Amino acid sequence: MPYFHVQCCLIILVALLQGALSITYNVTDLVPNTPGGIRFEKEIGVDYCIQEMGTINQFIYKLFDQENNPGDRRPQDFVQLYIDVHADNATAATQGNTINMSSIFIQDYDGDVKWGFTSILYHEMTHVFQWLPTDAPEGLIEGIADYTMLKANYFPPGLAKPGDGDSWDQGYDVTARFLEYCESLLQTFVAQLNKKMKDSYNDSYFVDLLGKPVDTLWKEYKEKYHHDPKVAPRLLF
Repeated sequence: MPYFHVQCCLIILVALLQGALSITYNVTDLVPNTPGGIRFEKEIGVDYCIQEMGTINQFIYKLFDQENNPGDRRPQDFVQLYIDVHADNATAATQGNTINMSSIFIQDYDGDVKWGFTSILYHEMTHVFQWLPTDAPEGLIEGIADYTMLKANYFPPGLAKPGDGDSWDQGYDVTARFLEYCESLLQTFVAQLNKKMKDSYNDSYFVDLLGKPVDTLWKEYKEKYHHDPKVAPRLLF
């Protein structure tokens, strides 16, 4: 009987902890009568978005090695996704725990719009949960978000190939491919880098984790693939 009592207490404690860490997801279509809003409702839908946001959230926790380390997580208890028109023509933008997805992107997407939407959602959800020190290169922040897309197999085929780009912090797909290379040298590299970035950023983190300056790593990465095609810029924030 005492063992059963202790076991029940542990189950209740775990449930309470899970409840304390639970996150609410909300999706609002602000332009339901526009072509993009109509296509969103028809081919994607609010229910799918909410379900996928939860799936992506758990994927990010796993990628950042935070499933069993809640103290390492960036605190969030609510994530809001809006479908709206963007004046700056960006595909999507995230600020804090709020994601804005362009209805124009949805309207004009050529192909499986649910797949394309989900790909962008992986990127933007990463911005909600990754650490964002103000002194970090923007290209690295965006590269980590694209790295999530890459690891989730939502990396569009037209994006950078291994070895592409001009600099390690060029951002987005170029930096994602470089992080993929770094991860091949240390399996938990991206998770450990994100953890180090909780309060601040320094290039020395690459030395700490991989034993070499980032510029040396970039040079070795480029030498491995022996090519240098240009990569088109993207409008994500």
